[in-house]
Amino acid sequence: MALRRALHFVFKVGDRTKTATFYRDVLGMKILRHEEFEEGCKATCNGPYDGKWSKTMVGFGPEDDHFVAELTYNYGVGEYQLGNDFLGLTLQSSQAVSNARRLGWPLTQVEEAVYLIQAPGGYPFYIIDKQQPSHDPVQKVCLGVSDLQRSTRYWATLLGMTVMDKSQDKNTVLLGYSDSQCKLELRDTGGKLPDIEALMKKEKEKILNPLVSLDTPGKATVEVVILADPDGHEICFVGDEAFRQLSAVDPRGNELLDKAMAEDKSNEWFAKNKMQKPAA
Repeated sequence: MALRRALHFVFKVGDRTKTATFYRDVLGMKILRHEEFEEGCKATCNGPYDGKWSKTMVGFGPEDDHFVAELTYNYGVGEYQLGNDFLGLTLQSSQAVSNARRLGWPLTQVEEAVYLIQAPGGYPFYIIDKQQPSHDPVQKVCLGVSDLQRSTRYWATLLGMTVMDKSQDKNTVLLGYSDSQCKLELRDTGGKLPDIEALMKKEKEKILNPLVSLDTPGKATVEVVILADPDGHEICFVGDEAFRQLSAVDPRGNELLDKAMAEDKSNEWFAKNKMQKPAA
């Protein structure tokens, strides 16, 4: 097989000025080339648009040996609605972290020495806070897939990538054409609540509560869908990310419970009114 490598990832951008600031001044990438087009690409490179558009290639070095970003700008489009397919690009650069802090670009620490930052338009980037390597700092692009086994077979068997790592805990597979190139991480996003609800509808199974968002004052808002199995047993599916925030251990748990029990005068109320608490 001839040598293959991943070249770039395409981002459609609505605000070209802010986007240029992010890639140049925050991440520290260079403008490698810029091209303007008067009409839409025959291969739909710019999407399903016929008007004027531009393409800008940005990266940490030449396209010959660096994974770069292709920024596609359609003059007639102000913003794009993001899906759940692109889950992030990871790169290593302590300088980018310093740049973001200096410029006031929001950073969120997601684990030790790893920060989440968003490009204009909401695209997530993960920056490892370590010295930028002499080779390409871009480590991987993560995509969400609905069937991890099928997608792995497609990229590995049909497109010739090598499976380099698997994680059952994270439901991910890491692939690439070589160790020295940007990798592709596939993450199983199947089983999301809308998918579960849609499947139950298709199979004509009972849905007790359709997908709904539930607020907990001072905490996260979680999505839930409640089903019933053939015997009527209730099954509540809860969105993972918000639940992890909601379910964080509260060191005041015992104190709050004891306080609530001490303040509970419902038994006294029923006794005073010569009533018995009803059975449910």
